[in-house]
Amino acid sequence: MEPEAFEICPYDPHHRIPLSRFQYHLACRRKNPKKAKKMAICKYNACHVVPIKKLEEHEAVCVNRSSVEEQDTENPLKVSLPSSEQNDDPQQTFVPQKLVCENDTKESAREISPQKILRPGQ
Repeated sequence: MEPEAFEICPYDPHHRIPLSRFQYHLACRRKNPKKAKKMAICKYNACHVVPIKKLEEHEAVCVNRSSVEEQDTENPLKVSLPSSEQNDDPQQTFVPQKLVCENDTKESAREISPQKILRPGQ
């Protein structure tokens, strides 16, 4: 049986963690907040924690970069939208839009023009 590989914790070099448990151990950053402020997480793999100064360099050569970029270009987000008319192409590309809730617009209007607060007995 082959021994399991170990990884060194980016927040505490005295910690050696089995590779299978590494992503769970990254919560160690809560115990080392000073060190955590100096570290950044790779956008291609959350288990890649590097010093902030080296993040750009790491992401340029990250081994997970190509697989993520290929997935983005090969599989654009598509959804089936129910329609009363039957189209030849049931798959339509979803284009996200900024949505504003009714309550949000009412709250922002209150912030702009605050009303007098009535207290009991007034």
